[in-house]
Amino acid sequence: MALTMRDVDRFQESRPRLEAIAYRLLGSASEAEDAVQETFLRWQAADIGSIQVPEAWLTKVLTRLCLNQLTSARARRETYVGQWLPEPLLAGDPMLGPADTAEQRESVSYAVLTLLERLSPGERAVYVLRAAFDYPHREIAEILEITEAASQQIFHRAKAHIAEGRARTEIDRAAARRIVDEFLAAATSGRTEPLVRLLTQDAVAVGDGGGKIPARTKAFEGALAVAKFLRGLFKPSKAKRLLAGGSPEVHATTANGDPAVVAVLDGRVIGVMCLEVTAEGIAGFRSQVNPDKLGRATRRWAAAQHGEALFHAF
Repeated sequence: MALTMRDVDRFQESRPRLEAIAYRLLGSASEAEDAVQETFLRWQAADIGSIQVPEAWLTKVLTRLCLNQLTSARARRETYVGQWLPEPLLAGDPMLGPADTAEQRESVSYAVLTLLERLSPGERAVYVLRAAFDYPHREIAEILEITEAASQQIFHRAKAHIAEGRARTEIDRAAARRIVDEFLAAATSGRTEPLVRLLTQDAVAVGDGGGKIPARTKAFEGALAVAKFLRGLFKPSKAKRLLAGGSPEVHATTANGDPAVVAVLDGRVIGVMCLEVTAEGIAGFRSQVNPDKLGRATRRWAAAQHGEALFHAF
């Protein structure tokens, strides 16, 4: 049976929520878009008249598709070149989803999306549906075809795993910008000491080049090691300009709700560095430079308003 305009409208009304769920589950905007499109095809082929609660039906179909995708993605990531990091979303991207509560904002932070990779697909689904979208355990149980008690147990276990690797203090936008400015001033000073003072002792820096852009396969760990890496990263050189194809503009913004540094060359985002800020200092730097994971960021950058570049790198 062909879809009516009302059927199409009902799906389109759900699309933003579905995309936000899929992004949190998959860590990839492009894969999230594909999962939502496949959900639409399932909706198109369904006996819609017999579906009592369309939102629940769509959420279940999408979640099951994402769980299948996560299972196959684990195998692919075992052969991924270097570190695998999620695809960053710049400020204002609708795929970021709800941000009304601290828990919702944290669930899409770059640090938490990275930590979600440690969870099993089922744990990840329960955590996302409960923490980010406030689904009751009864509905989560129906979506995943488990008991309500199992959903509650899985959520508490997943939440504990996330808490073990995450000690985040929420900061306001003004404070975030100030921290980025201080960081960039220290990183471009050519000295290690100012950077060390901004970092926690167990600070970590990791990058994802996907085998297409040079990125160290092992994370830098400890304040001194991270500071030396950052000092070298921001040190101008002809080799870096040749590799990048020019001298990129550097902007301070937010990505996934975190303070971030964005490098833009000829209107194209070539790098996004997300900073994990805690009460003790900057605890993490996660840099996405794989061009395959920066297409949406580039489109968002082109469509949004942003100020003048802070400086030109390299």
